[in-house]
Amino acid sequence: MGHFTRFGWIRRMRSVVFGVRRFMQAPWAGGVVLLTCVAIAMLLANLPATALYYHHLLETELSAMVHSPEGVIDWIFPRGMTVEKFINDGLMVVFFFSVGLEIKREIVCGRLSTRQQAILPVVAALGGMLAPALVFTLFNHGTAAANGWGIPTATDIAFAVGILSMVGDRVPVSLKIFLTALAIADDLGAILVIALFRLGCLLVALAVMVLVYGMKRLGEKRMGFYLVPAVIIWGLFYYSGVHSTLSGVAMAMLIPMEPRYGKEYFVRKMASLKGAFESIATSGDDFPDEEQRACLRRVRQLSSRSVGMSYRLEEALAPYVTFLIMPIFALANAGVGIASPEYFRIFTHSPEIGSIGMGVFFGLVVGKPLGIFLAAWISVKAGLAAMPEGASWRMLLAVACLGGIGFTMSLFVDSLAFSDVALIDRGKIAILMGSAAAAVLGTLLIWIFGKPNKQLT
Repeated sequence: MGHFTRFGWIRRMRSVVFGVRRFMQAPWAGGVVLLTCVAIAMLLANLPATALYYHHLLETELSAMVHSPEGVIDWIFPRGMTVEKFINDGLMVVFFFSVGLEIKREIVCGRLSTRQQAILPVVAALGGMLAPALVFTLFNHGTAAANGWGIPTATDIAFAVGILSMVGDRVPVSLKIFLTALAIADDLGAILVIALFRLGCLLVALAVMVLVYGMKRLGEKRMGFYLVPAVIIWGLFYYSGVHSTLSGVAMAMLIPMEPRYGKEYFVRKMASLKGAFESIATSGDDFPDEEQRACLRRVRQLSSRSVGMSYRLEEALAPYVTFLIMPIFALANAGVGIASPEYFRIFTHSPEIGSIGMGVFFGLVVGKPLGIFLAAWISVKAGLAAMPEGASWRMLLAVACLGGIGFTMSLFVDSLAFSDVALIDRGKIAILMGSAAAAVLGTLLIWIFGKPNKQLT
């Protein structure tokens, strides 16, 4: 009986592992995990039993200190590093590095590589940044909240594409490609906004990047020669006043896309390894034996080096960014205590602090889709771009509403725009409410306008 019970337990475990793998491969999985972490963060920040521990954990210092008994050496690195700063200034560097790799790939050989492919999503992304910034400014001009104009300008690609995946074939494939390209262009714009919030110049960091660029031009394609300078550049950015996450984007642009081995070398070497593998004498069923394993390792190494470093890093980092870094960011940044009565008045206007709530909410729900839609309409009517194949203006408006899901980038810009905790928290609540409203509105319009299994005209 124990024998069957043990094997039944193993089968159940295999079934669970298989189910987790299938879930992680779904395009909407990242959005579901993020949404779950938002709910957990809100509970942790508001339950009496956990609220104090939650905030204390985020404020815990992580700096390492070198100290001698005589007090000669007293060095702390990195200074001022807390758990929250480690997440926002450390882990998020990996997120921005991954975003930078994706942007570079799309510009070099993807959806933004030609004028015909890039013009519509880029123009729409520009309109989708200008309009919400204008809406926010109308509510907050001349107030303490005016600096937060960049908060409603971003689109969270994980949530937006996740919702498009869940609605299936109600949305033409061309519009899914349009929203993905728009979100990528949007990310680039959000990165520029972050740079505006942290202007500065660090000559040493720039010198290191120039050296890395020169190394790239000379044809260096070994990963270690890029990752070590990346850590150095991060440290220099951290202490410079320029937000350290920008070092991730800067390094991503310097990572070579060209493979170490070309096609002819790969084919010739692969044929040689195939012949060597087939010539190895085997004894019995011992496969692979030691010689065969050595040959297979060389095949793996050859295959890896025949793919560009940029592609390899993007693929390797993707699951960690989606299922580890972004959920941790959500846990650390979405936890807003709403016990204070003032947070229930975030949509009211004050002459001193304006109305960050109305600026962010209407910027995401109204400004973002209208900016995307009007910019796309003008570019198509002016003959600058072509309408996505099989799409209608109604469906484009519905998809544009999903562009109002700000979340990750919006939360990040919110934390940079203000130093007042009350303003930051009000912004976070408005971001969560605005992103949720944009998601519901976009999904509802897709279901109303969409026709499954039929092309829209």
